[in-house]
Amino acid sequence: MTPLLTPFSRTASPSYPSHDVTTALQGLGGLLTAKRAVRKGSMTKSKLQNDHERLDESGLLCAFIEKTTRLDPHRKPGPQLATILHGTFKLESIAIFDVDLGEIYEAGEPFETLSDTVKNICIFGTVSDDPETGISRRVLSMGDLAIGALQLRGEVQGRMATTIASLIAITFDRYHALANESRTESARQAEQMRTTVLDSLAHAYKTPLTAISAASEGLSALGKLSPAQLNLVALIDEQTAALTHLTTRLLKTSKLDAAEMTPRMERVAVLPLIEDVVAGLADQLANLTVDIALSRDDMFLHCDRGLMVALLTQYVDNAGKYGDAGSTVTIQVAEHATEVVFSVHSFGPVIPPADIDRVFDRFYRSSVSENKVSGTGIGLSVAKRSAQAHGGHVWATSHVEKGTAFYASIPQQGVQA
Repeated sequence: MTPLLTPFSRTASPSYPSHDVTTALQGLGGLLTAKRAVRKGSMTKSKLQNDHERLDESGLLCAFIEKTTRLDPHRKPGPQLATILHGTFKLESIAIFDVDLGEIYEAGEPFETLSDTVKNICIFGTVSDDPETGISRRVLSMGDLAIGALQLRGEVQGRMATTIASLIAITFDRYHALANESRTESARQAEQMRTTVLDSLAHAYKTPLTAISAASEGLSALGKLSPAQLNLVALIDEQTAALTHLTTRLLKTSKLDAAEMTPRMERVAVLPLIEDVVAGLADQLANLTVDIALSRDDMFLHCDRGLMVALLTQYVDNAGKYGDAGSTVTIQVAEHATEVVFSVHSFGPVIPPADIDRVFDRFYRSSVSENKVSGTGIGLSVAKRSAQAHGGHVWATSHVEKGTAFYASIPQQGVQA
């Protein structure tokens, strides 16, 4: 057995010098170590390069933020932002769209078919980067509201493009908020100035109008006037009465504007109140049918009767002026848990949606009424202030098929049975 195994054993296990094996293993170990060292060095170099790139991006972003905070808040930010972006990030092309102003601002090489593209970014809320073309698209939004769009071509993509878009959106929102505040303040000041002037004129006109009216009555009392002279006196009386009525309304509105104005509350029967208003406007309602509907006929309201008469007179007068001949004017009073709602409904010209919230502003007249009926735009503001004096509010609706209705809500605390 032994002679047979010996050759096989030698074949299976050839002998090598021990120092050669050691040398080979050491060489292999050195090779592996060298490869690890090369790989580690390569990774370290790549990491350092990425860190430097991030530092460069952070520096550019900080510069952009610093320049953005220095923008003139009273100038449109779009052109300024496009110029700053182009100069700071060295981009090839930039386009910024402002939805509120409907304007596009560009810097660098112009884009093709830009108008439709930026609008689609807003509509579809696009957030995309195209590595091949280098174009990035971002919707500018505040919460869920799209306020603009950004499209740029260059080395800025990903999170950096998103951050830039957010900064532009914040800048846009700040500008529009300040612009709206300025417009509101300008409108308030213009309204205050116009009110002051007209109120002063109303006071100044009161005395001469009284004198003209007295002189006209004196001429009529003299007698022996020719038909032509009588017609002139009648014209003087008519126009004096119109100016006196306008002056009285201006003064009444001025009183309602006064902060110290306090309603004189009393227990008022609602049905007789409405009937008195309708009787006083008999001429204006001659071609219309009036329908009065109360939730109950014995309703009483604790209110300032004069202010409620002024409110309802304006509503019913409007229905008489603008209602279609032969149609019905419906006056309703409905009780609710916390309020009593007066409404006057009629069929006539439809108030445009753009005007429906402004018809109660002093001196404002709807575009529908400007060419049909003469007026001053004072009446509905009187109605609004009358309701507010009671702690209530007013509103209106207008529809082609359903007609136009004016509402006034008075707190339920004033209702008595």
